[in-house]
Amino acid sequence: MMRKLSLLFAGALMGASAMSLVYGAPGSSANAAGSETYKQLAIFGDIFERVRAQYVTPPDDKSLVENAINGMLSSLDPHSSYMNAEQAQDMRVQTKGEFGGLGIEVTMENDLVKVITPIDDTPAAKAGVLAGDYIAKIDGEEVRGLTLNDAVDKMRGLVNTPIKLTILRQGADKPIELTVVRDIIKVKAVKFRVENDIGYMKITSFTEKTYDDLENAIETIKKQVPDDKLKGYVLDLRLNPGGLLDQAVSVSDAFLKRGEIVSTRGRDPKDVTRFDAKPKQTDDINGKPMIVLVNGGSASASEIVAGALQDLRRVTVVGTQSFGKGSVQTIIPLGENGALRLTTALYYTPSGKSIQGKGITPDIKVDQPLPPELQGRDLTRGESDLKGHIKGADESSTGSGSAAYVPPDPKDDLQLIFAEQLLRGEKTDPAFPPNPEKAVLNQ
Repeated sequence: MMRKLSLLFAGALMGASAMSLVYGAPGSSANAAGSETYKQLAIFGDIFERVRAQYVTPPDDKSLVENAINGMLSSLDPHSSYMNAEQAQDMRVQTKGEFGGLGIEVTMENDLVKVITPIDDTPAAKAGVLAGDYIAKIDGEEVRGLTLNDAVDKMRGLVNTPIKLTILRQGADKPIELTVVRDIIKVKAVKFRVENDIGYMKITSFTEKTYDDLENAIETIKKQVPDDKLKGYVLDLRLNPGGLLDQAVSVSDAFLKRGEIVSTRGRDPKDVTRFDAKPKQTDDINGKPMIVLVNGGSASASEIVAGALQDLRRVTVVGTQSFGKGSVQTIIPLGENGALRLTTALYYTPSGKSIQGKGITPDIKVDQPLPPELQGRDLTRGESDLKGHIKGADESSTGSGSAAYVPPDPKDDLQLIFAEQLLRGEKTDPAFPPNPEKAVLNQ
């Protein structure tokens, strides 16, 4: 029996999204439209035919229909949209956390693809690609004129297929030709390190790999630092746009012994779904103190985690106001492998508060100054600034969001430095450590 997959999204317009998996089928029934609605649809059909027949240049029928659909959906809210087959496939690749490719992090610079870093033990690293390399040609085709997405699409492909890269490298007197054979690339959703007596874990997105990566990070940190020396953990959710909802629940559960994590509420007042932590004697970090970092780039699934741990007084949240993306999107499969992303619910923290248009307010506000080269630029991100966003129940004139900036060098990261000083007792604040007895719950 063939089953089509539907997805629930609760993500921001920033790349990934928070979603849970449910099963459904394309073409789900809806309430029958009235006669007036069908009259309006007849007008649409008439306009469509006139455009096709009389527009100054022959339009593409597929583009006309897709744009008409997206026009309808974008008038609802910023997160409802239609995804064609290619866009739907990209979404599936992002949430899976693995793909056929080379294993490099890249950006666009001077019309060329610049390698930020090759990922360890991947085809690119083994073939000799280095950080700072510029990719000038892909299989003989000039990169100039391509968008970054176009270039990335060309580098991804079927496993065990070769690709030829022409690389410009500083110090080399001529271009370097490298042949790389694509392999399965597993993107690490959790980056971690030990800062002397503190375990630092950064979740970049919530993919199918996130919880497993988190558990690996925790176990590795425990092995590297004796329990009596370990002061605690920093969980960095800054610049995290979201991901899979079930992974957000699992991540929250890892640090909780019991309690509600999040609830979603739909159009029907009876349509309420609650997600709870599994009762246990201790959490995965043995009750060690933990600080969560957020900023304007923390959205959706990352807000679910921060909100749950904050309301249950398990952690102290440090940083600036989060993005404020508190709506849930259902992904409904359509014909030809396209999909409809439709807002169907809002999600709420354990205290019953809506994040929508408000975000997570940190227990301790710590601003991160911008470097001179970025001063004067608006790096503020927030749901409340999006045109046509759904107004949240707890949204105020203050709105949501804040600057979405994290310094590349930890020594310049004032928010991280403050968090580590709290854990080491070098700074004090009434909000740290939090008291679980004062958990704020929805009654």
